[in-house]
Amino acid sequence: MISIRCPHCHVGLKVDETKIPPQIQTFGCPQCKEPIPVSLITQKLRTDDSDTVILNLPSDYQPIGRLKVMQNPLTPSQTIHLNEGINHIGRKSNVTNNPTAIETGDKLMSRSHIAIEVKKDAKGKYKYFLSDTKSKNRTLYNSNYIESGEVVALKNKDEIQIGQTRMMFEE
Repeated sequence: MISIRCPHCHVGLKVDETKIPPQIQTFGCPQCKEPIPVSLITQKLRTDDSDTVILNLPSDYQPIGRLKVMQNPLTPSQTIHLNEGINHIGRKSNVTNNPTAIETGDKLMSRSHIAIEVKKDAKGKYKYFLSDTKSKNRTLYNSNYIESGEVVALKNKDEIQIGQTRMMFEE
């Protein structure tokens, strides 16, 4: 068991690190429901003046993709980490605690604007599939509108725009 403190609400938590799946990048705080980042720390050494952390990733480790949200007058720069399964992405709301919600004042962005499905193929590599969730203001993918019911396979550095907010997909 390790002791951690939520960076958002500062509640103290005890976590059994042996029960954290290796592919997880965040988990929701049981108190405030905000995401708490998870790192693969396998060894910690103490030196005279500081702690040194050595990260040893398994040889078959493959990071899951993310969206880099580009700053604009309504939206600060931020990173949305994707999880295996279906990720619903849109404007943050006080009503829902969506871990893939974007902090923004962009009212042209729906609360659930797009979905990105992350799944492994037969070779164990992650594949990413983008679709519009019937949003009122549609979705641009590399400067082209995604049609209703259309699913697009994402590639590294693809650009997505929802509302007035642009994002770059990174594997």
